[in-house]
Amino acid sequence: MSVDMPCTAKEPTMIDAISAMTEKTRALFAEANDHARTQFEKGSKAFEDMHVFQRDNVDAVVESSKIAAKGLEQMGQDAAAYVKSSYEQATGAVRSLGSVTSPADFFKLQNEFARTSFDAFMAHASRSTESALKLAGEVAQPVSNRMALAVEKVKAAA
Repeated sequence: MSVDMPCTAKEPTMIDAISAMTEKTRALFAEANDHARTQFEKGSKAFEDMHVFQRDNVDAVVESSKIAAKGLEQMGQDAAAYVKSSYEQATGAVRSLGSVTSPADFFKLQNEFARTSFDAFMAHASRSTESALKLAGEVAQPVSNRMALAVEKVKAAA
């Protein structure tokens, strides 16, 4: 005589297996969706950062251009003032040379004019060179600052 004992352990059925697989699949898709959303947000943030960085680069170039335009304008004004001054000195020298009575006085005045003209030219050339070098540094500064920032970002990313 055999007695059937009730079994308390439930054997998995096909429906239970499908339900378990469905839950695992839902969990995997939810995890994949979260991962994709996170990656999309990171990509969007990186794109936004790149856009801001590029915009700031353009702003630096524009700033450099403004500095260059202002500096070149000032250098042009300085050159015009030098030419005006030179013309006035030459006109005065011609008047003085026209009033001399001896060849010795003529050559003396001509020599003085040549010497003062040369000295004035050298002084103007020296100021112009200094101005050009200073302007070059000022023009390069905004772009140089952007390059330094780019290097820092690359180092931070590495």
